[in-house]
Amino acid sequence: MKGVPAHVQGGASRLAVVSSQLAVGFDLDMTLIDTVPGFAATLRALGVELGVEFPIEEMTARLGPPLEHLLAPHLAADAVAPAGDLFRELYLDHAITSVPALPGAHEALAAVRRHRGRIVLVTGKFPRNAQLHVEHVGLDVDLVEGWVWGVGKAEVLRREGVSVYVGDHVHDVEGARAAGALSVSVLTGGCTREELVEAGTDVVLESLEAFPAWLDEHLLTSRLDALERDLATRGSVLVAYSGGADSAFLLAAAVRALGPEHVLAATGYSDSLPEVERGPARGFAEGLGVELLTPATHEMERAGYRANAGDRCFFCKAELIEVLTPLAQERGIATVATGTNADDAVAGFRPGIRAADERGAAAPLRDAGLTKAQVREASRRWGLPTWDKPAAACLSSRVAYGVAVTPHRLARVERAEAAARRVLGARVSNLRVRDLGDRASVEIDRDLLPLADEATLVDAVRAAGFDEAVVDPKGFRSGSMNEAL
Repeated sequence: MKGVPAHVQGGASRLAVVSSQLAVGFDLDMTLIDTVPGFAATLRALGVELGVEFPIEEMTARLGPPLEHLLAPHLAADAVAPAGDLFRELYLDHAITSVPALPGAHEALAAVRRHRGRIVLVTGKFPRNAQLHVEHVGLDVDLVEGWVWGVGKAEVLRREGVSVYVGDHVHDVEGARAAGALSVSVLTGGCTREELVEAGTDVVLESLEAFPAWLDEHLLTSRLDALERDLATRGSVLVAYSGGADSAFLLAAAVRALGPEHVLAATGYSDSLPEVERGPARGFAEGLGVELLTPATHEMERAGYRANAGDRCFFCKAELIEVLTPLAQERGIATVATGTNADDAVAGFRPGIRAADERGAAAPLRDAGLTKAQVREASRRWGLPTWDKPAAACLSSRVAYGVAVTPHRLARVERAEAAARRVLGARVSNLRVRDLGDRASVEIDRDLLPLADEATLVDAVRAAGFDEAVVDPKGFRSGSMNEAL
């Protein structure tokens, strides 16, 4: 799980601690935008106004330092500040519309957004002009902080919780390091790879075009590392194990961090657990060398669960954790942990998560910031057979809110889904038969809708015990029952 990204160049690497609330900072000039054309045009106009012939090529070779630093060698000391003010005014007419985004800039920002991250632009440029560039080029950022240079950027980066700062100049490296952020450097400015490495950057990329792939790998690597550290500190773990992709991955991660002798898996057996899930779940746990406990859970005895008023999952998870906690204590296991991931934590109405939290269950995947996609990718790399396993929520999740959950309804849904799978064959991945009380609604993978024999599918579901059935034209949607809430 540990390791250093392939792009790290020289010096001691420092993987920044990445929380579930990712914040990434970017420099502007020569990082996100190619400022040279506009800067050069403005220098020419300034030279005309002042009667000075500036060495434009030299002055635009390493953009980044404050303007006054660039002007000082060519003007009297008392003329630098007025010239800077005049430059910034001329800049409006000569630079904004002529400056393009650098290749990969928009894609780099989009990569941060895919990970639900905030984007903070921290630049030495005059704030008004920086904002105009952002608007003209259409950069998707949350905050623009201008007139900040070198180590002075650190204050902004710390304030905004930035864990990764991307720039092109050695002074961007200084700012990142002073803030304790991971320094990512691109070679689109005037600084060489050697200069950036010597300054202490952690990562060198040719351009922002390489940033999305690097960010994906960095976040996965650092979050897996955080997960390993978390599990290792717990000493022993009982995993609330459903056999799904998330809990299976957590179980495998716990074995890696602690060894199988310090890990237990526990699957609550009740009417809501499909029979088809039980054998594969047991086989996976045994393959890891982990003992699997299968205590009976009695969520059906809880009135709130049977009523199915929208918070059913609260009572189910409460029952599960209350059954597993004494089992863990009896076996000397320190922690009961669920497979809740970072996406689950922001997915809206999830009363089961609240129930587990209130009863002291840990959620190591969520706390490490691991998303569903990252769990699947890590599972694939580890060779886990569950990496592409479709979501398999409990049978009760098929019953519409407000319709009482009963063993009869759950058994009927299970029969109907088995019958539907026989009709559709191996081509179906995601399938749900929703019990709407007076009829069934069948959800299948959207791309299969035009290919399915709807009449045969409906007949199979009706034969399983439903009087009426329809195929949902919207296709499969995880959590579709919540649409009515």
